[in-house]
Amino acid sequence: MTTLVYISLAEDDLIRTYEMDSEGHLRHRRRVPLVGGPSALAASPDGQTLYCSLRGAKEVAALRFENEGGLQLLGSRQLSADACYLAPDRTGSYLLSAYYGAGMATVHRLESDGSVGPELCRMDTARRAHCIETDGSNRFALIPHPLDANSIYLFRFDEVTGQLSPNPGLPRYVAAEGLGPRHFVFSLDQRFIYTSDEDGSSVSAYHFERPAIDSKQQANSGCSLRHIQTISTLPGGFDGSNTCAQIHLHPSGRALYVSNRGHDSIAIFSVDSESGALSHLGWKYTEPVPRVFNIDPSGRILVAAGQGSGNAISYLIDPDTGMLTPLDMYEVGNRPMWVLFREA
Repeated sequence: MTTLVYISLAEDDLIRTYEMDSEGHLRHRRRVPLVGGPSALAASPDGQTLYCSLRGAKEVAALRFENEGGLQLLGSRQLSADACYLAPDRTGSYLLSAYYGAGMATVHRLESDGSVGPELCRMDTARRAHCIETDGSNRFALIPHPLDANSIYLFRFDEVTGQLSPNPGLPRYVAAEGLGPRHFVFSLDQRFIYTSDEDGSSVSAYHFERPAIDSKQQANSGCSLRHIQTISTLPGGFDGSNTCAQIHLHPSGRALYVSNRGHDSIAIFSVDSESGALSHLGWKYTEPVPRVFNIDPSGRILVAAGQGSGNAISYLIDPDTGMLTPLDMYEVGNRPMWVLFREA
């Protein structure tokens, strides 16, 4: 099994690919030009296709994964606005997208060869729609929005037709004042979600409740959120400006990581799998403006890229504590926008 890392670079119009060895060191393998400001990345569930938002061109590209980090462009689809987040549904039949400036979400059909087909659905939400993912059952989609909306929009998702519809009973969950949820992750058992709160420099935990799949009322029932906890991502005494960006859960489900832009760090939390509650473990400094980072599928390595420097740092993850130890630094390029791991 080979672990590959893909980093999109908006100002260089390319994707760099790296191969990770058994000790976690990265070796540069490919430099793949992709005109249009490559940004958000997402892999198809079958691991065969990479999707990339070209925000400058207002397109989404589909690329076939090839050997040794290569990528073959299958084609691109013109969009009505620039998508800041992409996520295939759980079946790999549809591509869901969130649009920051346009304040909406769309669903495109995915063709049998992995290319992006026509738009099937469009739902207006609010400005700064920042992320979209379906839950494990593929029946619901959540879209967090930082300020001013300060909300998580909830939708039912029909995996047969690809249509989104407002979640019955709770189409929009309004977060506590000033938080500004940006990205989110589900717990491994899907009972909780965790949001990186961009404007509040915090992380929040919520109960995620949904009807049973075999419920007779399923067709008319919606999901709901219930707040558990909000905890700062910053150390006491820090008085500089800061916003949170991405959030990732360790594959074990026992540790959670959030990036701080301003404090320029990764905040580390332990996760109580029973209650969903978080406990702060510490911080690890990164390159300036760590907008993007990710964790390899084995849970051994975290890679964070700094928009302020064009460098990426890899960290060893302690399997018992979740704490980070810096390993290597790499000069990756201008304006890194996404880090994606893939096992091949």
